[in-house]
Amino acid sequence: MSKAFVSSGRSLLIALAVACAFCVLLGRLFYLHVWDQAELLEFVEGNRKMINVVEARRGNIVDTRGNLLATTRTTYNIGVDPQAIRESDLDKLPQLAQILATPLAEIEEKIDRKTRKVSEDSKEVRLIRWAVLAKEVDEATHDAVQALGIRAIYGNQSHSRAYPAGQLAAHVLGYVNKEETPVTGIERYFDYYLRGQDGWRETERDGKRHELAQYREREVEPTEGLNVELSIDQMVQHIVEAEISRIADEYAPQGISVIVSQPTTGAVLAMANYPSYDPNEFYNTEKYPISWQRNRALTDVFEPGSTFKIVPAAAALNEGLVHPEDMFQTGVKRVSYKGRTLSLPDDHHIYESLSVHDIVMKSSNRGAAHLGLLLGEQRLYNYSASFGFGETTGCDLGGEISGTLHEPRNWDGLTITRLPMGHAISATPMQVHSAMSVIANQGVLMEPMLAKRIFDENGQDVIRFKPKARRRVISTEVAHTVASMLSDVVGDEGTARRAGIENYDVAGKTGTTQKIVNGQYSRQHHVASFSGFFPAENPSLVITVVVDDPQSSGVGYGGAVAAPAFRNIAEACIAYLGIRPARSDASFVNLLPSIYDRTSRVSN
Repeated sequence: MSKAFVSSGRSLLIALAVACAFCVLLGRLFYLHVWDQAELLEFVEGNRKMINVVEARRGNIVDTRGNLLATTRTTYNIGVDPQAIRESDLDKLPQLAQILATPLAEIEEKIDRKTRKVSEDSKEVRLIRWAVLAKEVDEATHDAVQALGIRAIYGNQSHSRAYPAGQLAAHVLGYVNKEETPVTGIERYFDYYLRGQDGWRETERDGKRHELAQYREREVEPTEGLNVELSIDQMVQHIVEAEISRIADEYAPQGISVIVSQPTTGAVLAMANYPSYDPNEFYNTEKYPISWQRNRALTDVFEPGSTFKIVPAAAALNEGLVHPEDMFQTGVKRVSYKGRTLSLPDDHHIYESLSVHDIVMKSSNRGAAHLGLLLGEQRLYNYSASFGFGETTGCDLGGEISGTLHEPRNWDGLTITRLPMGHAISATPMQVHSAMSVIANQGVLMEPMLAKRIFDENGQDVIRFKPKARRRVISTEVAHTVASMLSDVVGDEGTARRAGIENYDVAGKTGTTQKIVNGQYSRQHHVASFSGFFPAENPSLVITVVVDDPQSSGVGYGGAVAAPAFRNIAEACIAYLGIRPARSDASFVNLLPSIYDRTSRVSN
């Protein structure tokens, strides 16, 4: 028997190799467990720990009577993990398809597809762990799916914004987009209060990335968003939008804006525009173009025309420069002013002379120019600014523009005679409305109020908004005098006879402005408007109607297009709100049946 010979050098080499291997192993263990411990523990914790964000429920928006205008629905996205499906669950798929109202073949296709390519050009594939079967299903559908007991199919909870009334008050409410970002309206302006505070859940997960609820370490419940109550009245809003639909059908205008408010508080009961959109389908730009989403009452400007004549009339009376009976020569074409000869604007009807009262009642352009000349540049400008022109009204919606009111140093030679008739100035419908509200509110300019309060889930007030007076513009006596003049505008000899309401004193002013097309005033394109209030002695509501470019056989005058719309809205509001006339209660009682009939026709 031979004995194998092993050299001492070779054995030493093998021993050194084994020792080195153990040293490398020990070194690696030391590196992992001691040197790099903190970083590796953080990595392990990141794989094992799981933090789920629990979305807060967005608050509701309600009208002044508590009717729901915007709310948040809890929805679920139902999906499947194709890797975890069991053979025993395949028989339940027809029931699943019926619950989800989805073709069975589509569900089977998503379950059978186990992998997907990382990219089109890559050959690398990854396992599919989530395939969507249905999006934004309600809680009842989710519960029915869970009752089937299919382990691989589950739902992820989410919240979606809903607007139960559809298009009603769309421009006031605005909407929240798919990224849960408020875009316009009350949704955006009061987002800080509506959105709430998200919570989170810190827990552990197993190798299949499923939560181990028994190891849940920290759970912070979300704080629900607060609710906003508006001054908007859903029924008044409906009345306005029904009338807007009638105007749109009859005159096919480019746009319409209508505002209804209480003069003493500035509370807006309705604000609507045409064209409008459904905030539930804001993404459908083929059906509702993006341009339809703008709130024309706050963003679109026009020359107010004759509705502006209340400014020079009230200013001249407030300064004590004239009395209602003072006469002016309105038959002349030119006047001398500060050493210059100025041409006066044209009138539809030429009167040799008119009193201040008749200048307003008959809407004389030349008469308004005389009042402007009497005031002078600076005072005319100051009163125009004091009535709210050239500045935003402060409406709680955002996106409002200030219009244009040039300072006297930038006026040309004709501005002093054209501004009093509502030219050489641009204003939004809300600015015209606010200016008329000054007359209705005894000379005080109020800030428009859309939000009444912010309250919690228990109905307790968090913030209550109060009416805000911006400034006194004219005296109470002058406001009453101008209101009396405006009552005669709606009388038998005025320009707004079609705005009259039986047994009610209505005060208001029409406006018919030529639009500027290609740098020139057009004879074919006009803006028709009417702004007024009632009852004239003790106003309850101010209503402004602006119709952009009504298509009619003749000129779309404010008295023919906008004034009847004012009357229809006012009569329906009288019936709904129970507004009594200042003349006699008996006449009011006799009027109610006919008003209710009209309301019914408008609503239908």
